[in-house]
Formats: sequence, C-alpha cells, structure tokens
Amino acid sequence: MIPDSPFYSHALEVLKQSPLFGNLGEALIQDMLLSFRMETWKRGAIVMDQDKTDQSFYVLISGRVKVTRINPDTGRDFTLVLLGPGDGFDVVSLLDGKRHNISVVPLDDIEVVSSPIGTIHDWIERHPEFNKAFLPYLGKQLRQLSNLASDLALHDTETRLAKLFLQHTTQSNPHPRLKLIHDLSNEELASMIGSVRVVVNRHLQELKREGIITLRRGHLEVRELHALVEKIEEHLGLKGKGIENMSIHHSEGYKDRGGNSQKTDMEIK
Repeated sequence: MIPDSPFYSHALEVLKQSPLFGNLGEALIQDMLLSFRMETWKRGAIVMDQDKTDQSFYVLISGRVKVTRINPDTGRDFTLVLLGPGDGFDVVSLLDGKRHNISVVPLDDIEVVSSPIGTIHDWIERHPEFNKAFLPYLGKQLRQLSNLASDLALHDTETRLAKLFLQHTTQSNPHPRLKLIHDLSNEELASMIGSVRVVVNRHLQELKREGIITLRRGHLEVRELHALVEKIEEHLGLKGKGIENMSIHHSEGYKDRGGNSQKTDMEIK
C-alpha cells in the first residue's frame, strides 16, 4: 500500500491503536503497511476458509468478522471468536505455517489489509520486536478458546450467555456498553455459546424481565452489570464468597447499585 493511497491514513491510525501493532513505532508500522494491500468484503462473504489460511494474513480495519467452524454435513456453524478493528487473522497459521480448519465471515461490510504469509514472516524476522505484542495477543486468544471449551463442558446455557455478555461489556456512563455483540441476532449469539436460537431467546427474555438487559429493535445492552455478575456468581456457586475470588476476564470494572466502584479483573472457573 502506497502512502498517498486514500485508505492509507485510516489504516495507519487503526494499526497504531491495535493490540498487535500499537506498541510499535509509527515508522515501523508505515514500513509494514508497504507490504499490505487493501481489500473490501461484503457482509456474509467468506473471506478465508481452510484452504486460504496458510496463504495470507489479514488485519481488520473496519467492521467485524466471526471465526467459525462449520459442519459440512449440516451447515451449522460454531463461532470461536469475534474480531474487530485492529485484530489479525489467522494467527495460528501465521505461527505454524499450516492450514487451519476455520472460516472467517464478515458480520458487516469490512475493510482489511492483507499480505502473503511469507512476506509477513520475512517482515517479522527483520523486526523481532513485533513478537513482544504478538505473543501476548496470541496468548489472549488461546485463553479465550480455553475458557470457551471449559464453559461448554462445565456450565449451562444461561451461565454461558451471561458470561458472554460480561466478556464483551465495557463500563461507560450512564450504563455499561456491549462491544461487538450488541446488535447480533439470537441465532448468532447461540452460535457463540453452543446453543440454539429458541433457547437463547428464552434466556434473553428472562434477563430482560429481571432488568439486567434491555432489548430494543435488535439492539442489546447490559443495564445492570452488578446484577449480571451476581447472577453468574449464583450459577457457579460463588454467591457470598465475594467477587474478589473470581476471574471473569473483564478489566473495565463497574459501579454497584450504591454507586461504588467495583473491580472485575477476575476469572470465573
């Protein structure tokens, strides 16, 4: 990508705030962008399937994608992770150079930058400082997959749904705000927790009746984050033990019903 491209400055700003590239100097990011080219994809298209995972590396500039596994017999898919601006895919194939049995599907019309895997490997060899960000980023994704596997094996659907909301919630005024999943259909939410649409709809209506979430015209928000945490505690048998004994992978914190700041940088096991 050449610096006088109309897309260049926007891509540069996104990469400067990316968890993958944000700690690198601007000159280094500019050097890397020279190896990338811009692509746009429509919502619902397949950007990457198993056959393409070992060919190119992508960085999302705008929009969201889901990384899924698809059952070839039934067509049913299971969402492994959602990615937003600044995220890269596929990091597993970038790491080991082998094909990865996934599909990457846009949830919106998206803009990405892409480069051949070999070119990225060469760039990383010349700039090993990239690994200081890449390894923690990879570790975070592996931790998410580990938590997902244990949730599917150990927890019921209602708990998995509540934890999904908590994982994607940030604290803002006057209410918490959901990231990435705020406008997803019940079917998409179900694919993230290994369930089906009708079951997710039932749990959503219960959370709405309890005043924990609001549902308006396909838009979902968490209204009472403290109550959501309490519900998870109750389901996991942690009620009364204090949230300081939990780890829920949510570092934003929240305000309790008394207006006091509470910390939630913890892990639910």
